[in-house]
Amino acid sequence: MKEIKYLAIYLPQYHPIPENDEWWGKGFTEWTNVTKAKPLFKGHYQPILPADLGFYDLRVPEVQEEQAKLAKTYGIDGFIYYQYWFGNKKMLLEKPAEKMLANKKVNIPFCFCWANETWKGIWHGLTESSVLIEQTYPGHDDYMDYFNYLLPFFLDDRYIKIDNKPVFCLYKIKDIPDLDSFLDLFNKLAQENGFDGIYFISVGYTERRIVKDDNRICGAIAAEAFNKIRYNYDPFFSNRFLRHYEFRIKRKMGYTNEVIHRKKPLIIDYKRIIDELDINITNNKVIPCVMPNWDNSARSGQKSLIFHNSNPELWEKHLDNVVKELKKHSENPPFVVIKSWNEWAEGNYLEPDRKYGHKWLEAVKKVKIKNSAE
Repeated sequence: MKEIKYLAIYLPQYHPIPENDEWWGKGFTEWTNVTKAKPLFKGHYQPILPADLGFYDLRVPEVQEEQAKLAKTYGIDGFIYYQYWFGNKKMLLEKPAEKMLANKKVNIPFCFCWANETWKGIWHGLTESSVLIEQTYPGHDDYMDYFNYLLPFFLDDRYIKIDNKPVFCLYKIKDIPDLDSFLDLFNKLAQENGFDGIYFISVGYTERRIVKDDNRICGAIAAEAFNKIRYNYDPFFSNRFLRHYEFRIKRKMGYTNEVIHRKKPLIIDYKRIIDELDINITNNKVIPCVMPNWDNSARSGQKSLIFHNSNPELWEKHLDNVVKELKKHSENPPFVVIKSWNEWAEGNYLEPDRKYGHKWLEAVKKVKIKNSAE
């Protein structure tokens, strides 16, 4: 197997935009929710606050420069930027990546994940039917516009490529209605611009035919463990009767998200689920996805999901287990995806916090050194 690369998902949210001003109030960013968080039960670690980098603004170039230095110091090999293209050239939160592209001092490899999903307000207390901005798929000409927007990034020396193919992740591949046309067009345009195609990676669906049997899709980030935990531990989903009958009734009423059923947070002991978060690699496209922590109560309050008692020691064990599993499969893409670098309002991060400092990152460095030496 080639050297394993540790890639962390990167949220480009930490700067005001007009849309968030309109939806949530002037000056809103993720920090607005983070700083409002309160403990929901005894021993609950909230608020979770940043340490070294503080409440940064991604409009400031030095922030991304410091993030890159910090990440590389502790063994992170690159960032996967969430990229929001809603169709008809409409984008949100694109400025940090654009500033990074223009600033060679942000010296860390990167790639994109097209986060092709309609934004709804349920995670912020609104109803399930509250659509903030809709994801659309206008077709061929819009896909060409999207590729042409991405091309300067693909051409950058820092952009992650495999076999002369820019790595490009698709968040909800099954939602793309004309998937064949999209994949073929992007490959064609890439070849016309000096590449050998696009190294498409799906987020999830590793066992489904849409990914498994399509040679154009080179890898699949195994994100199913998170959903499996929700099914196993959420009382609503663990009850077959509720799942098959009440949920159907709720859907007819316009509700489609399980979070509406919760009256209190779903609290899961991180130590208890370590084995379930570990991934068994079942085919040669699987890319493991690992999670150091999760607590989205800053956003969702009583409707949140909380990995209680997560800590750097358990995180190190989880990461080490997954890397050892990946090393057994030399034919798989040589990536471990860490969710996430900086999803602070979801309590899902590697950046230094005020309780553990650099220990989340130190765990990555220890595992990387250990497994490189073996």
